[in-house]
Amino acid sequence: MASSQKFIARNRAPRVQIEYDVEVYGAQKKVQIPFVMGVMSDLSGANAGELPSLDERKALEIDVDNFDSRLQSMRPRAQFKVPNTLTGEGELAVDITFESMDDFSPAAIARKVAPLAKLLEARTQLANLDTYMDGKAGAEQLIANAIRDPALLQSLVSAGKPASEPEGT
Repeated sequence: MASSQKFIARNRAPRVQIEYDVEVYGAQKKVQIPFVMGVMSDLSGANAGELPSLDERKALEIDVDNFDSRLQSMRPRAQFKVPNTLTGEGELAVDITFESMDDFSPAAIARKVAPLAKLLEARTQLANLDTYMDGKAGAEQLIANAIRDPALLQSLVSAGKPASEPEGT
């Protein structure tokens, strides 16, 4: 315990400092005691794997440097249902396993939910198209014409399908 307190004192000054006055051999002396906080919690959520028994678990030090690796080893999982606002029908099952802090970003969550992943991919492709067409008036006019003419749009859709993909998908 003392070695970990010395490590913390050398590498990172504590934000909370607790001091008290003590009299040692007739002289007043300030003694500083470290503020150490321990959290006991099952942070794995709806974990799919088997967790070790409580007496086999060890206390882990978690800091900014090892947070992602600790999160990856715990593999917390969220499993729930939400109203399906995409189609307006029923509920959408969500099952997400987090392995790093980046997995909590909206885009990463959208990539892990199948219907949202399709929308995100379409959004990315439209953004890429917009970037490509920036400043090209002819391309903008061609896209506008294709959107206005359903027959032209249908012919472009059928012509753009790969040969291995069946018709109607």
